[in-house]
Amino acid sequence: MPTARSRLAALLVAVPLAAFAAGAAAVDRLVFATDWLAQAEHGGFYQALAEGLYAKHGLDVTIRMGGPQVNGMQLLAAGQLDIAMADGLQVLAAVANGVPVTAIGATFQKNPTVIIAHPGVPGLAALKGKPIAIGAAANNTYWPWLKQTLGFTDAQKRPYGFSVQPFLADPQLSQQGFATSEPYSIEKAGIKPVVFLLADQGYPPYSEVLAVTDATLAKKRDALRRFLIASAEGWKSYLAHPAPGNALIRKDNPEMSEELLAYGVRKLREYGIVEGGDAATLGIMTMRDDRWNATLRFLESAGLAKPDVDYRRAWTVDLVKDVHVLP
Repeated sequence: MPTARSRLAALLVAVPLAAFAAGAAAVDRLVFATDWLAQAEHGGFYQALAEGLYAKHGLDVTIRMGGPQVNGMQLLAAGQLDIAMADGLQVLAAVANGVPVTAIGATFQKNPTVIIAHPGVPGLAALKGKPIAIGAAANNTYWPWLKQTLGFTDAQKRPYGFSVQPFLADPQLSQQGFATSEPYSIEKAGIKPVVFLLADQGYPPYSEVLAVTDATLAKKRDALRRFLIASAEGWKSYLAHPAPGNALIRKDNPEMSEELLAYGVRKLREYGIVEGGDAATLGIMTMRDDRWNATLRFLESAGLAKPDVDYRRAWTVDLVKDVHVLP
């Protein structure tokens, strides 16, 4: 028969094991997909993983890379993801099509879309009437805004093949791009381009918003709140010393060079893409209703919004208002 001492020893062993089991059960698992192959634009999330910030907040987070054959919003709607990174306009379009999704935070306070011109162009307005290479998606995003605000016309459009070679070959051609990538390739080819960040010109949509289904929002509300806090902490850390996050980025995407990562981080800081705007006073990942409403007014004025859709279901600031991670 077990002695009193052996029973006591068994009890002392069982208590910490039970506590460990309870702690393990309390960890919330989340699957998060980025919008493209791993790069500096995703650095804060990788940093949060590398530095254990998600674990600190009771989360077990899996980061899945996006890419050319990956539709994060479809995977989200199908229940294969808890959180998907998407452009703010994508979320509004999804709601317009009856997909029950909601944006809970914004990674980028400034949309990183740029128009890139050759040296000597004095301002974005000077490109009116000049050829600009744009992708097909631009017709439902920033191009109508440029037509409204600066009088650009469809006659200026040239097809964009996601290569800077036509730009390099034609000194009269401008092109679209992201602040953190295409200007780097052009500079490497020996041209110092003029770069116009559309957000600094007034283009309103948030970028790299974090979208969830309404069902996930209802079921995992507190876990999502903690995800926003840990991710904001990750971004603050990444922009200060990006090495831990960059190591995980390169593990997922070995073709990403250290030089391009450094360029991306530098431009994120320079333009205040993550830490600028409202994030400077309200905290990283923040969103505001009036900013979303301004985006909605743009869509309506451009004829891109459906009149019978309640677009205000596309976002909520209820979770992000509790983050308060200042740059």
